[in-house]
Amino acid sequence: MFRSDIKKPSDHWQDYFYIVLGTILMAASMNMFLVPNKIVAGGISGFATVLFYLFKFPVGTTMFVLNVPLFLLGIRYLGGFFGVKTLFSTALLSVVIDLTTFLPVITRDPLLASIYGGIIMGVGMGFVFRSGATTGGTDLAAKLIHKFVPLFTIGQLLLIVDVVIIAFAAAVFHNYDMALYAVVTLFVSSKVIDGIVEGVNFAKAVFIISTHSNRIAERIMKDLDRGVTGLEGMGMYTGQEKTVLMCVLKRTEIPALKSIVKEIDKNAFIILADAREVLGEGFKTYY
Repeated sequence: MFRSDIKKPSDHWQDYFYIVLGTILMAASMNMFLVPNKIVAGGISGFATVLFYLFKFPVGTTMFVLNVPLFLLGIRYLGGFFGVKTLFSTALLSVVIDLTTFLPVITRDPLLASIYGGIIMGVGMGFVFRSGATTGGTDLAAKLIHKFVPLFTIGQLLLIVDVVIIAFAAAVFHNYDMALYAVVTLFVSSKVIDGIVEGVNFAKAVFIISTHSNRIAERIMKDLDRGVTGLEGMGMYTGQEKTVLMCVLKRTEIPALKSIVKEIDKNAFIILADAREVLGEGFKTYY
């Protein structure tokens, strides 16, 4: 559960702004790309899309109706408080989807619809997740199933539920191409969500093991204007104590770092690791 009590009032307003923006983008993705092309990318929204074509039930209303018992079961069996923001985002998404059915259909090409629909859906969901909320649906269903079937992880159950819904849609529509397009949408949206939530400006975490750690650190701080942290380490084979340097650099600074290390110690050991998101001086500010 998110600790909303330690946030400033302005942070709460920002969270709700992103929830509103995110739900609008998700609704646009549904009405402009996914629903008109019968692309069922799993989830409650996907199941609601199938019911829309079977019985003409409004997608947003159906999503809300399906989410209500999930919340009630969640409270009953998980004993959790799912948060005001999650309830708000779930209800808002259902309303906005039905209110934006007037939006034009951008394309009838299923491949384009699956890609661009996935991108917009991913951006919208990323904003909602980043605000500390969810839109209910299959993530909650997966947690409920996990309560009674702990053999599978929640992530595995999420995948199973989405696959079942996609397969159900393929059987109803008698079109297995649509199922493949739905997988494309799932993949694209998941990557975009990761980019929004975790950041897309990858940095590099660098670890340097050398007998000339002090000289290397001085050059990094002077030439690259980056902070360096010295960690106490010991080679387990030799028993020799060494200072392991750790610093975080932008990708464009890596060639200069390698040149510095090579110039000072050609035998130095360098480890480069992707840092998905870096907060602090010289990088992103806290949000």
